[in-house]
Amino acid sequence: MSGPALRLALEIDGDGAHPAAWRRAAHSPDHLLTARRTAGVAAAAENAGFTLVTLEDGALPPGGASDVVGRIGAVERAAFLAATTSVVGIAPVVPVTYAEPFHVSSQLASLDHISSGRAGWVVGDETAPEAARAWGRPPVEGAQARAREAADGVDVGRALWDSWEDDAVIRSVATSRYLDRERLHYVDFTGGSYSVKGPAIVPRPPQGQLVVIGRPGAVPADRLDVALVGGPDLASVTAAAAAVRAQVPRVFAEVEVALDTADAPAEDRVADLARHAPWADAGRLRYTGSATGLSALLGELAGVVDGVRLHPLVLDEELPVLSRLVIPALVERRLAVRPLAAATLRTHLGLERPANRYATAVPSARQLGEIR
Repeated sequence: MSGPALRLALEIDGDGAHPAAWRRAAHSPDHLLTARRTAGVAAAAENAGFTLVTLEDGALPPGGASDVVGRIGAVERAAFLAATTSVVGIAPVVPVTYAEPFHVSSQLASLDHISSGRAGWVVGDETAPEAARAWGRPPVEGAQARAREAADGVDVGRALWDSWEDDAVIRSVATSRYLDRERLHYVDFTGGSYSVKGPAIVPRPPQGQLVVIGRPGAVPADRLDVALVGGPDLASVTAAAAAVRAQVPRVFAEVEVALDTADAPAEDRVADLARHAPWADAGRLRYTGSATGLSALLGELAGVVDGVRLHPLVLDEELPVLSRLVIPALVERRLAVRPLAAATLRTHLGLERPANRYATAVPSARQLGEIR
């Protein structure tokens, strides 16, 4: 762990973690997918001091039969938010169970360029058989098989991000050369179900490697930069963090929150939404109560994990409380840090920019020409 201060992430998909959250949202249902709504939530999170926002996604409609909601693709929303924010990191959920890893890596590298190095990748997986039919692919059955697909997808993405060396683009007017071809590399990846030749079609991302985030088990921990861990109580979260600490640079706790507001206690708000749909157990730590109590819980987590990803009951109700009461209290006690302008997401998380695996000490053709 780099220190006791937490890095704070916020899931901003839809109207909140509860499937019926839209019933308490501050906007009309038809505004959910508008650009103004998307940009407004991200701006509020950035101004509050969150280090990272994440965007859920999947091939199938989210929600239960009575509360199905739509969503715009996470990568598309992330690209839009990259242009409307300047500090906060942005990490879409992108499953690799059925998606082409070459296309995934290109999308994410492009996002890192657009955001000037603020992009991350939450590695998702598709568990429902209907997802395979949506992609027109044979089903990947079983947790172990999906984990192998995730491992291969991350390996391909990382290799392709390195397939352009940092100085591959030379833009030489004198020689009419845009690229130094000796700085482009085939990845020659062969996995269990596909192979990828490469190189990528997008130059190496500004961060070198995007921040790869995921749940250990769904993704092998040694493929991750940030592991997401959960559990029903603090002891479970502590044990889950300790189990992966040696394999992954950073660990974030998953925490669902329902907070007291000026209008109603948290328990009453949860009960109100429960009349429409249950708040299913997602295996995360869940807190219901006051802002002071949440600050105390996060203070305890500061000695256990490097950060937390918060899943608010209702974004429009929890986010103002987090902004006014929780984050300032944590920052004042030096238990959380705000991100800095003009820094990459890797910098915010205390992660070094990795060296390119293909770079060597052998001079390129361009360098030889300069020497001669």
